[in-house]
Formats: sequence, structure tokens, C-alpha cells
Amino acid sequence: MRFEILTKLTKEQYIWASLRIGLGWIILWAFFDKIFGLGFATGAEDAWISGGSPTTGFLRYATAGPFSGLFESISGVAVVDWTFMISLLLIGATLVLGIANRIAGYSGAILVLLMWLAVLPPEHNPILDEHVIYAIALVGVAIVRPGKWIGLGEWWSNTKLVKKYPFLE
Repeated sequence: MRFEILTKLTKEQYIWASLRIGLGWIILWAFFDKIFGLGFATGAEDAWISGGSPTTGFLRYATAGPFSGLFESISGVAVVDWTFMISLLLIGATLVLGIANRIAGYSGAILVLLMWLAVLPPEHNPILDEHVIYAIALVGVAIVRPGKWIGLGEWWSNTKLVKKYPFLE
């Protein structure tokens, strides 16, 4: 039965669902790399489970521009580390699963825009970089909510919790 539903999707629905899953995987992968130090952006010695801080490297050494002092001052702060990691996990997982697309899209957009603010002006373009494009795509996910096509979004929308609190959709 589910296969029949998949064959009735439009090309646009496949694109939105693929975009949602891809963005979710990028964010979820950042979580796994930072927690376990998989050697991509985070070495094993800097992994969170090894006592490293998931925010120190970027916020202390990679920030630039008018907000760099603010971002450097919060690097390595435990509440910032926890908030960042929980955000990566929840935003990434909900996007991949297709649930809570509205919250995941908007909160993901805020997260990547904060990362953009930390490096103003961007290195390769004075205004636009991948963070802004990710933010636009994440807002699109929040509006379109493509988890209902490929993912658990339809089921999620029909739960008692979401029926009672529709903002969770």
C-alpha cells in the first residue's frame, strides 16, 4: 500500500522530501562527528565523548566580523555545548524522520543563520554563503512540510499530541 502512495507523488514532492532528508542528514552527521570525533570536522581527540567541546574550535578560532567577540566569549561554555548538540540531534533526526517539520525547519534556519553571523562577512562572498541557502531551504521545509510524503509526517500529524498542539506539526 505504501508503495502505491510513493508512485503517486509528483516530482516536486520528491524534490522537497529529498531536500528535507538531505538537510537532516547534514545536520545529524555534524552531531555524530562532533560527539564521536569521526575525523571529518572533528578529530577523535576533540570528540565530545573524549572531553572536547563541540563549540570551542569554531567559536574561538573560526569566527570573524562584528560579532566575533560575542561568539568567542561563549565558546566552550557547557550550556552552549549542550544546547548546540541537542539542537543538532533533534533538528537532524526530525528532518530525516519527517516529523515536526515546522519546528525543525524554523529552528534549523535559526541555527544556520547564527553560524552565518559568526563568520560575517563570509569567506567567499560578502553576503551570501551556504548558511543562507540552508536557511532558505529550511524555511521552505517548515512551510511545505514534506515529511508527509516520504517519512513519518502523516502519522505524526495524526497523533493525539500534535492534534492537541498543532505547532508540533
